[in-house]
Amino acid sequence: MEVWGGNQAFNGSVTMPGLDAWVFSRPFRDATGGGDVYYVSSCATGRITRLLVADVSGHGAGVAEIAESLRRLMRRHVNYLSQSQFMRVLNRQFGQLASGGSFATALVMTFFSPTQALSLGNAGHPAPIAWHARSGQWGLLRHAAGEHPSNTPLGILDRADYDQIEVRLEEGDLVLCYTDSLIEARGRNGQMLGENGLLELVRTLDPSRPGELIQSLLEAIHAQAGGHIVDDDVCVLLLRANGRDRRPPLLQYAAAPLRLLRAIGARLLGRPGPVPWPQLSLAGTTQPRLDSLQRLWQEEGTR
Repeated sequence: MEVWGGNQAFNGSVTMPGLDAWVFSRPFRDATGGGDVYYVSSCATGRITRLLVADVSGHGAGVAEIAESLRRLMRRHVNYLSQSQFMRVLNRQFGQLASGGSFATALVMTFFSPTQALSLGNAGHPAPIAWHARSGQWGLLRHAAGEHPSNTPLGILDRADYDQIEVRLEEGDLVLCYTDSLIEARGRNGQMLGENGLLELVRTLDPSRPGELIQSLLEAIHAQAGGHIVDDDVCVLLLRANGRDRRPPLLQYAAAPLRLLRAIGARLLGRPGPVPWPQLSLAGTTQPRLDSLQRLWQEEGTR
């Protein structure tokens, strides 16, 4: 079920089982729509949240149309259980609809509230910045040095694999996702901030006030000598593990089939929108379990 989604101007927050989220989006030159896409969805029981931040290359009406198409692809295939498989399908179909060499970078995330596990797939996108409440430190959320993950942008190759980062979010942990307008802003030295420069700027902010963090970050970038982010689309997604409602109420479980039937009825009446069919392919239903078994095997091998 889509909670948020689009490429238009937006500034809002929502609380879901185990997770709070804030989104800020502003298209280039205050256009109706831009090339940055945000998407937040929650399963009918509230246990699984899937999120996306994407940046389609270029500007203008054509790019905005492609960005909206990417959102529709997200809605159509959001029920894939395997995130890697979901990203492969998203990449292949985005490549078929994009024209003129268009491509998109993207972060795709899945949060499972009962275990507070966050799975993150990166398709050529800037690395998220994470606040670890236990250690009181900010850091870039990416693969370890020396690893060579596959993170090809969407639409570049017809067949591409996408490696995942698996982390467990503790209560109070934050994950900050953004598009490249933030790292391409100029710092006091006249150079682009880059991921490390943005990280240093984020370290000056107060993580105990997440509702104000996005605005504080944008103001901090503007305060830099010569720094601005007005020449591109801007999209920022902030997540916070709230540690609450890890077990959805029984009523949500009971309502899940009713929501499916309502969506089917809407389609039969000709109303737009995808039907939330679960993905029942062998690859989709077995791969997540194989991934979990592999991680368990690796953990046992290191003990």
